[in-house]
Amino acid sequence: MGHPFVIRKGAARSVGVATLSGMAADTTLIILGASGDLTSRLLLPALGQLLAREPRRSIRLHGAGMEDWTDEHWREVVHTAFQSMDAESAFDAVSATTYSQADITKAADLQTLLDDAEGRPALYFAVPPAVTEKACVALSDVKIPAGTILALEKPFGTDEASAHKLNQQLATLVPEEQVFRIDHFLGRSTVLNLLGVRFANRLIESVWSADDIATITVDFPEKLGLEGRAGYYDTAGALVDMIQSHLLQVMAFVTMEPPSSLDQLDLRDATSAVLRATHVLDDDPVNNSRRARYTAGDVGERHFVSYVDEPGVDPSRDTETLAEMTVEVRTARWQGVPITLRSGKALDAGDPAVTVTFKPVRHLPGGFVGESDPSKLVFSLGPDTMSLELNVNGADDPLELERVTLAADLGAGALKAYGEVLSGILDGDAMLAVRGDAAEQCWRIVQPVIDAWRQNKVPLDEYPAGSTGPASWNV
Repeated sequence: MGHPFVIRKGAARSVGVATLSGMAADTTLIILGASGDLTSRLLLPALGQLLAREPRRSIRLHGAGMEDWTDEHWREVVHTAFQSMDAESAFDAVSATTYSQADITKAADLQTLLDDAEGRPALYFAVPPAVTEKACVALSDVKIPAGTILALEKPFGTDEASAHKLNQQLATLVPEEQVFRIDHFLGRSTVLNLLGVRFANRLIESVWSADDIATITVDFPEKLGLEGRAGYYDTAGALVDMIQSHLLQVMAFVTMEPPSSLDQLDLRDATSAVLRATHVLDDDPVNNSRRARYTAGDVGERHFVSYVDEPGVDPSRDTETLAEMTVEVRTARWQGVPITLRSGKALDAGDPAVTVTFKPVRHLPGGFVGESDPSKLVFSLGPDTMSLELNVNGADDPLELERVTLAADLGAGALKAYGEVLSGILDGDAMLAVRGDAAEQCWRIVQPVIDAWRQNKVPLDEYPAGSTGPASWNV
């Protein structure tokens, strides 16, 4: 089988390893919130993997957080994270990494961090959104070096208005192409492979529209529960945490018009355009959205208490752990195609996937019997596979149709999702970052559903942990 589709992220730079050569680093990656879970669990392992694969990158790593850590403790955290990815050899490239105790909502602390940077600073905000917003306000009183990159984790704002306000603030600090609104889903290898399958195959490209496609589903069930994130999740819920933050971006990759190139300008123009055309199906959020939360149950060998009994949860908030909404893209290509976005926690509902269901054939000659359901193209988002379900003649009776599945293993990709994200930041290539207007549009799209749920126009169903969802949903 051929190699999976790979996207180049701009021209390679000629670099040398700073800590080995004594040369100044091209980029100083400053992780704000270095003592937090996101840093140790995702960012540092991904950085280790990236540096192991691309050892000639020239970076300096600096951590900043509220904890009173020593440089030695921070280095041990980094070293342990690299070891977890079998990337211990890459630790030499950042072995001189340092740590500062800092309050990033204070201009003086931010100024010190930037003044100490070598080469181009890249500030990665691995902190809660509210802290990020305060830090961006503080940056107004800071002298920011030319070329500084600001990398912000989602969710970006709390609604369209707050996202717009934050965008306006960022525009006073650095140019838009230096703002990386992080959506690690766009670094997933299968999401990138969507582009290859769509645009590099005439067989697929020619039927990629409402003329031949009946429905699209982007489904991301999770076996995990809160995992200690009640402080954030109980105020966000599945709709904001997953659909607004991630699945709409995946949908944009599936439905965008073909860009003239895959550079950051053309690709982000295409995804932003399709998001502007996206609305709740029939402008009816009551009939085109559903919500539920899990009760006690088992996912595999792990037992879950009811969501309302999880530590830190306020039952009166009626926070959903499973959300679904159906949208439409009002363009000539997609008019009339319902697109369902769904995600939930504590589910045993198969693999996350993008499923494209084609329309039935216009005419099936009489005499055929057996399976004749429409064809389906499925992109699994982990494990990374692609499958095409077709109807074929039976082995014994040529008039009896049977269902077969053609499958391809797309591979996990050379880098994990956050490795792709960090690669783009270090290269200064925002191709896989969310543009400001797109972030605002994602809030606009989900707002009618949020409003309907707040007004209790949509019931809050329940499902046992370990199930596929509420029985009434027929998931």
